[in-house]
Amino acid sequence: MFVVRRLAVSFITLLLATFVVYVLVANAGDPLGDLRTDPSPNRDDKIRARIDDLNLDQSVPQRYVTWITGAGTCLVPGGGCDLGKNVRGQDVSTLVGQAASSTLRLVLIATILAIMVGIALGVVAALRQYSGLDYTTTFSAFLFYSLPVFAFAVLLKQYFAIRANDWLRDPRIDVSTALALAVLSGLAWGALLGGDRRRRWIVRGVAAVLTFGVLQYLSAVEWFRRPSLGPVLITVLAFAVAVGFAALLAGLQRRNVLYGALTMAAIGSVAQFAVIPFLEDRTWATWTNIALLGLLTIAVGVGVGWAFGGLDKGQAIRVASLTGLVTGGFMVVDIMLRSVPDYSRSQRGRVFATVGSNTPDFQGDFWQRMLDLSSHLVLPTISIMLVSMASYSRYARASMLEVLNQDYVRTARAKGLTERTVVVRHAFRNALIPLTTLAAIDFGAVIGGAVITEAVFAWRGMGRLFVEGLIQVDPNPVMGFFIVTSVAYVVFNMLADIAYAYLDPRIRIS
Repeated sequence: MFVVRRLAVSFITLLLATFVVYVLVANAGDPLGDLRTDPSPNRDDKIRARIDDLNLDQSVPQRYVTWITGAGTCLVPGGGCDLGKNVRGQDVSTLVGQAASSTLRLVLIATILAIMVGIALGVVAALRQYSGLDYTTTFSAFLFYSLPVFAFAVLLKQYFAIRANDWLRDPRIDVSTALALAVLSGLAWGALLGGDRRRRWIVRGVAAVLTFGVLQYLSAVEWFRRPSLGPVLITVLAFAVAVGFAALLAGLQRRNVLYGALTMAAIGSVAQFAVIPFLEDRTWATWTNIALLGLLTIAVGVGVGWAFGGLDKGQAIRVASLTGLVTGGFMVVDIMLRSVPDYSRSQRGRVFATVGSNTPDFQGDFWQRMLDLSSHLVLPTISIMLVSMASYSRYARASMLEVLNQDYVRTARAKGLTERTVVVRHAFRNALIPLTTLAAIDFGAVIGGAVITEAVFAWRGMGRLFVEGLIQVDPNPVMGFFIVTSVAYVVFNMLADIAYAYLDPRIRIS
């Protein structure tokens, strides 16, 4: 009943909002203005065609009724979707579908990364309150949050993409650069791991030495010319992920969960010798086969978790499945990295794209096309992610600090529960409730705010459709943008309400 009531209220709100926006856009100017000064002999025919396409012989309320009736067919299965035509006579439904897929690809990746990284930084900063890491995170968050998106995007194009592409022509790391990066790495790891003064200096020294050695080794073997993860690194990362997930989701004292995760990592490490050649074959490299391999990985993870789980079968299944999926992700990254040399030659050495959502008429295999899409996603994703991540880290820190000072958290510690159990099961879960609201609102806001980012990177998405519709006094594309953004708000707020019930059983009871 709650969901039905929310849907009814959302529908009425959408109806009123679309009417107001349609009236404002329709009265913003003359959609025939460009044709009235057209010197071509068939000007009158063009005017009549546009009047028919946009129903300009009707009043604004009548045009809105026509539009909303056509838009309503989008909700009927098999009924098509009629959002009208634009001033050029093109079908707006097709334009919105193409633009929405491009924008959602960008926004979804950026938002998911911002949520994951931002919340992780905020939680760690709360647990290490008033430490160097906390101050650094706070300073960085305010810095990124205060930067205008368009200015930050331009800086990324100049100082990241263009210079990185120039460096990749002769990718060598000299000793001074390696030393500077080693010092920065040591400071970062020392702040992250913390501890007393002696421990921090040991961590800084070890991290700096390892970073310097790794950079010199990668430069010597020309890894940046022919990048790949390789079997050894994939194996090491798989076991590291297994231990990490087991420690985070169950605790290392749950040996059955840890053994299940390690077994899944071992299976993945062996399976890479069959999976990578299979996916490198152009015949088998398809999204369908990747999805099937993902389902097979989950099935194996369920089996391993069930076999090792004992009384903790649920946790063991989750940890084993996540370990398998992330290990599979490393294999995909390895194949894409191996495609970099061929892709770089096809792009004349410009690996990081600065404009557009893809290379027009690019002919390459499956993995090169994937790499092309990824290279175009890097800059706009980073620009949106860092700005959004700043707000998530601040909210996560504040929410976590508030929860950690609650009586039930002190009671959990007094009962002798481990710090991991107190933080993950009791504090973190309750701290996610306000963040769920923020994520639901932020997703729709990011779609609307992507207009600026898309303009900077010449990304043909919803932003371009919206701006052109406003300039040309073209209501239908503007309404297409508005309806996608509005539905995103409604859907994600609905998902937030459902998430509340999962995070806090009291909400479910009420």
